[in-house]
Amino acid sequence: MTLLPVPTTAIIVVAAGSGSRLGAGAPKAFVGIDERSVLRHALDGVFAAGPAQVIVVAPAERAGDAETVLIEAAGDRRDLGRVVVGGETRQQSVAAGLRALWGDITTVLVHDAARALTPSSQIDAVAQAVTDASGVIPVLAVIDTIKRVDAESIVAAVDRSELAAAQTPQGFPRELLAGAYAAALASGAEYTDDAALFAAAGHPVRHVPGSPLAFKITTPDDLDRARHLLGGTRDSFSAVPTIPRVGIGTDVHAFGGEGDLWLAGLQWPGEQALSGHSDGDAVAHAIVDALLGAAGLGDIGQHFGTAHPEYAGAHGDVFLARTREILAEEGYAIGNVSVQFQANRPRFSARRAEAEAVLSAALGGVPVSVSATTTDGLGFTGRGEGIAATAIASVHPIR
Repeated sequence: MTLLPVPTTAIIVVAAGSGSRLGAGAPKAFVGIDERSVLRHALDGVFAAGPAQVIVVAPAERAGDAETVLIEAAGDRRDLGRVVVGGETRQQSVAAGLRALWGDITTVLVHDAARALTPSSQIDAVAQAVTDASGVIPVLAVIDTIKRVDAESIVAAVDRSELAAAQTPQGFPRELLAGAYAAALASGAEYTDDAALFAAAGHPVRHVPGSPLAFKITTPDDLDRARHLLGGTRDSFSAVPTIPRVGIGTDVHAFGGEGDLWLAGLQWPGEQALSGHSDGDAVAHAIVDALLGAAGLGDIGQHFGTAHPEYAGAHGDVFLARTREILAEEGYAIGNVSVQFQANRPRFSARRAEAEAVLSAALGGVPVSVSATTTDGLGFTGRGEGIAATAIASVHPIR
């Protein structure tokens, strides 16, 4: 028998809510999405992530059901799981989970079972980003225009660039989180989420990119959305996977612009710039076309061309971030992107990881791979006249 090392990370899955707004006649975590419950889908994502102690906080009357779901989801990792009974409030439920932590645990993630489709990659990203001194939460940019209102009147617009929508899991160093909970208990204060409680104790909280799939199932419409994503409906529970859509994009720019070269989201000091309406970043522009094409939403000229002077001179990350917003507005999330450019220069290999990180960040953290090749002296790229790029991207419906 192989003994696995004891994990130092724990995930508290909060499943003790009543789900009154869902109106399903049962606690939300135990309502079916397809043939599996909200809690089961959440635990599938948790156990697909890195090894961790898993604590499910359930209502007292459903503790046995939660135990059954946990055993089914855990498989051969059953020894990592435990069910505890929650309290009257979410804060009390998390506190119950904290009391069940093993002694070796140094990092704690608190996750809402209602965010049942959260990708395991998001769970791992939060766990890896926690430090000894700071907490981490996943967030999504706010896409809608936000207004401050008073009764029926619009008072003012709110700058959405300063706003983000918080998701879970939220990760923290164990000792600081336990201290923050003790302070909240002593003061009698109630907080809307664990990050607010942690920050109220004077500790910093950072953020990492979230996922459109990590939405919270709160209303019947949210449940319908989850069922749609899994290929089912309210009355049909077949778990047919949603088919992704794939697009291809190409872009070509000649050398001859002013300033330094911008390519793959990076500035290349000393390299001749590409000419174009914006910064001429052929790599970023090919990605934009691939994404728009995959979703059937036109092309880069339609959204960012000369008819849009606000994008004159803009860098590729601006195009990519706006493209992600356009896709989200139309109900699509990005799966992954692969792009290759053809050029004699710049020498790319040393900055590949940097470029991939910048492009991924602009798209909200989705995987982006970039490669480069020459054409053995053939064609306009071989003659050093410009750069060509080709990208392939996948997207999938999120509602």
